[in-house]
Amino acid sequence: MQEVVIKTDKLTKRFGDFIATNEITFEVYAGEIFGFLGANGAGKTTAMRMLCGLSKPSSGQATIAGYDIYKETESIKKHIGYMSQKFSLYEDLTVMENIRFFGGIYGLTNKQIKEKIKNLAEKLGLQDQMRKLVGSLPLGWKQKLAFSVAVIHEPRIVFLDEPTGGVDPVTRRQFWDLIYEAADNGITVFVTTHYMDEAEYCNRISMMVDGVIKALDTPANLKAHYGAASIDEVFFELARGAKRSAD
Repeated sequence: MQEVVIKTDKLTKRFGDFIATNEITFEVYAGEIFGFLGANGAGKTTAMRMLCGLSKPSSGQATIAGYDIYKETESIKKHIGYMSQKFSLYEDLTVMENIRFFGGIYGLTNKQIKEKIKNLAEKLGLQDQMRKLVGSLPLGWKQKLAFSVAVIHEPRIVFLDEPTGGVDPVTRRQFWDLIYEAADNGITVFVTTHYMDEAEYCNRISMMVDGVIKALDTPANLKAHYGAASIDEVFFELARGAKRSAD
């Protein structure tokens, strides 16, 4: 039986009369790459903020890595990693300083941080860049470094909010190699993306429309169910009637 690391039951977030996420229910398994898709305004960012312990739900239940989303948000934060397209690293710090900073935040010892610096420099080919400001690095290197920092403490789950936005296809493919490696090491990957080809790389995907999960299954099963040649076609079929335009 697969271990469940994210479990939600009718999880809802209201802002006044507006229901951003409406009774969403799903499970995510240990070591799974779970794609969380939706057009702008679907509610996926709001849902992710609740799952990370950054926003309190209006109603419903959820556990993240076994911790209650209402009562144990600090424990949740210790067992997850997070990376977004908008902010993940401090660009006015060097590569080494960023690794030290985030390693310290995640509670690693000085010895562990030194080992992580050495290992990441070798793994990412950054031996000659460690004392350079992150702001001077190409976007692709920034994104790969940001992901590596997000899992530096070996969390149970890492949340990735559109992590490959703006990078070229080759770099996106290399980034996904890092995701596969993390999943092979038992880290659950919860990822949002606007690239439908990336959805094909996930074990399972959910598709949100107007705050509701309209579909959840493997890419192959979804394509078969909707008679579609690609996930892009499935997404269009589900989202074409969406009423919202901003998340």
